[in-house]
Amino acid sequence: MIDWDDVRYFLAAARGGSLRAAAKRLGVNHATVLRRIAQLEERLGAQMFEKLPSGYRLTAAGEEVLQLAEQMEASSHQLETRVFGRDQSVRGLLRVTLAPTLATHLLMPDFADFARLHPDIEMEIVSSGELANLTNREADVAIRVVYDRKTLPLNLHGLKGSDIFGGIYMSRDLLAAWRAGAPDPIRWIVISIHGIPDWVRDGEVRTTGVPFRTTDGEAQIVAVRQGLGITTLPCFVGDADPHLVRVPGTDLHMYGTLWLLTQGETRKTKRVRLFTEFVSGRLAAYAPLLTGLSISRD
Repeated sequence: MIDWDDVRYFLAAARGGSLRAAAKRLGVNHATVLRRIAQLEERLGAQMFEKLPSGYRLTAAGEEVLQLAEQMEASSHQLETRVFGRDQSVRGLLRVTLAPTLATHLLMPDFADFARLHPDIEMEIVSSGELANLTNREADVAIRVVYDRKTLPLNLHGLKGSDIFGGIYMSRDLLAAWRAGAPDPIRWIVISIHGIPDWVRDGEVRTTGVPFRTTDGEAQIVAVRQGLGITTLPCFVGDADPHLVRVPGTDLHMYGTLWLLTQGETRKTKRVRLFTEFVSGRLAAYAPLLTGLSISRD
């Protein structure tokens, strides 16, 4: 009999194109993926992959197995969501996925309040920049910033929240130095993979073309607090930080709209309904902060 877990490892390797990618997706080590695929090949009596310098390529037998494996996966998810949707208990696991900045700088206190209200719900916060697949039950609830509503999958149920705006920020100390006539141009602080967004302009300060680069959002925030330069941040981060102010002469920019998303039968469970009702209320209260209207211009 074929072990469904072996099939899951095969699917991850086929989609990722390598054992390393499959291991990262599944949260296991390279050897585990290799062992699982070997077990499947032994049971089926066929080689699933051809190893190339560029990665793993499916053999003809592997292509056939892939089609059947995807059908098995779809059936498994359908069975799981239907049973899960009938579960009206407030006890059990609840997976919530959202961007790290939303978790760290906005919603974690609210998640803590919800956890205290419902101690029998085991919460798992998937704080990642990658979009979890709700259909595949990688998460039960997704909180996403969506620029174009048309990009939302049709099978998801969405509660629309506030628009989210961002601005350009600097430290209060740097602003004071600039106002006192500090002659040096000010650096841009950027996340390496993004660079300076197209929408920004320097405003009233003179900037240099030599940026200060970081690899993640938390380092970016610390750098601007240290007075290393100016940077773009969501208003709910920049306006809430007592060490930061908006750069004079700059405008706000809309990043997108916040959506609270669930899928199919999953949204009918009591713990998902309790969570979405609770969080949607908190998000509504945060609208002035999210849109940048919570403070007067500095």
